[in-house]
Amino acid sequence: MIARHLMIFGRVQGVWYRAWTVDAARMLNLTGWVRNRTDGCVEALVQGDAQAVETLIRQAHEGPDAAVVARVDVREVPVEPMDGFAKRPTL
Repeated sequence: MIARHLMIFGRVQGVWYRAWTVDAARMLNLTGWVRNRTDGCVEALVQGDAQAVETLIRQAHEGPDAAVVARVDVREVPVEPMDGFAKRPTL
């Protein structure tokens, strides 16, 4: 099991990016969370099977149809005990 922290930049708010992330993560059996940030980016913590996490990271570069992703910054973080994948309030 691995965990990654993602910061997604571009036109990623107001385009259903968080809901898309929740759906994609759940389909891959990942745990974690996603939220908007007041600076306009989207932040996520994604953890689970290494291959599934890497799949979500690849998909995050595209996002939903209305998104325009400029870049995705990824860093390794410790795995946390967590159940499910949630959409969190804006930070």
